[in-house]
Amino acid sequence: MRLLQARQNAQQAEQNARNLQRQAVAAQQTADRAQENARSLATQSDRAQANAGRARQGLAMIESAGQTQAMLASKADQVVAKQQTTDVPDKQAGTTAVINTQGQLTGTVVNTTA
Repeated sequence: MRLLQARQNAQQAEQNARNLQRQAVAAQQTADRAQENARSLATQSDRAQANAGRARQGLAMIESAGQTQAMLASKADQVVAKQQTTDVPDKQAGTTAVINTQGQLTGTVVNTTA
């Protein structure tokens, strides 16, 4: 009777060990899949960070271009306003006004041909 009981206990222990082994294999497979998923997510995150960096650079360039355009428009408006308010000598008097790059009246052109 003891031999039979010992044999049953051994079989039950072996069955229990096989069940635990199957569970361990399944758990390892799940862990491997999770590890691969984590690597994939890390790669996607790196790509997203790179895309965000490029987007920030593009935005900075657009903002800079907008500021430059606004500054140039302001300078152009100043030049036009300065030219409109400058007293230009009468063209019938035979002189032509000379305006420098800052929009200032600097003199007249003199015809030196005889």
